[in-house]
Amino acid sequence: MQADSTHNTSAQNSTESFWTTLLEWWNTIDVRLFKIDQTYITLGTILYFIVALIGLFWLTKRLKTILVKKLLKHYDFEPGTTQNIATLVRYILLVVGFLVVLQAGGINLSSLSVLAGALGVGIGFGLQNIANNFISGIIILSERPIKIGDRIEVGEINGDVIAISARATTVLTNDNITIIVPNSDFISKPVINWSHNDKNVRFKIPVGVSYNEDPAKIKTLLLKVAKGTEGVLATPAPEVWFVAYGESSLDFTLNVWTADYTHRPKVLISQLYFNVFEAFKQAGVEIPFPQRDLHLRSGFEKSTGAK
Repeated sequence: MQADSTHNTSAQNSTESFWTTLLEWWNTIDVRLFKIDQTYITLGTILYFIVALIGLFWLTKRLKTILVKKLLKHYDFEPGTTQNIATLVRYILLVVGFLVVLQAGGINLSSLSVLAGALGVGIGFGLQNIANNFISGIIILSERPIKIGDRIEVGEINGDVIAISARATTVLTNDNITIIVPNSDFISKPVINWSHNDKNVRFKIPVGVSYNEDPAKIKTLLLKVAKGTEGVLATPAPEVWFVAYGESSLDFTLNVWTADYTHRPKVLISQLYFNVFEAFKQAGVEIPFPQRDLHLRSGFEKSTGAK
């Protein structure tokens, strides 16, 4: 009996200790830290916001994945369009969810005018780039000047768009180097999009030959090379332009269309040059080199007198 009484007393003390600790913890997180309008912010309120916002970001990211992989795949959208739609939906859900979290936390939205004013001051003092890139990201996702999978050039950067986020766009180069480009660059700078409308792109290959060659023969050889090179489209058909009488050569331009080498333009250009060189070699076409005529008009008298 005494052992049972001791056990019960110990259990009761443990229970009381648990509730005492819980009450102390509650009193700690319920301490008022500051006030927004008529609402007091406590440590518990801050913890609630942290947990709620982490959950909101995780949930919207999960919903974006479900949209891309399960819902939108049933529609005839391009991969880049699917990603853009899912990203826009996530941003909308984030905004709505953020407002709901604030309301559930007891924050009156009308009291956020002070916070908005402070945010405006912050933007004025150093957050301009962040705000600019975020707004630029929204414009990119809505107007779609670029999308995931496009081949783009902006400044010195040339590569494939693999991701578009709120702040920046990720570009993968042919050297497998990932470059993070601020979204504002795609709004404020000229951007070359190789696959905006379709993937058919025309390449212009300059070729020069000696003045001793027949232009008709060169045209025939170049067209034969273009038609026999893998990746060159038959429609639109290749063309050869006689563009100029150069300083040391007859200058032509071989125009070819391709849809397979949009992401690797230099590969096709290199192959065409290899094939052109081989065709010219077999046909005996002379490749020109700079030539200069040197005229000596004075100084021979002195040279003759010295002898």
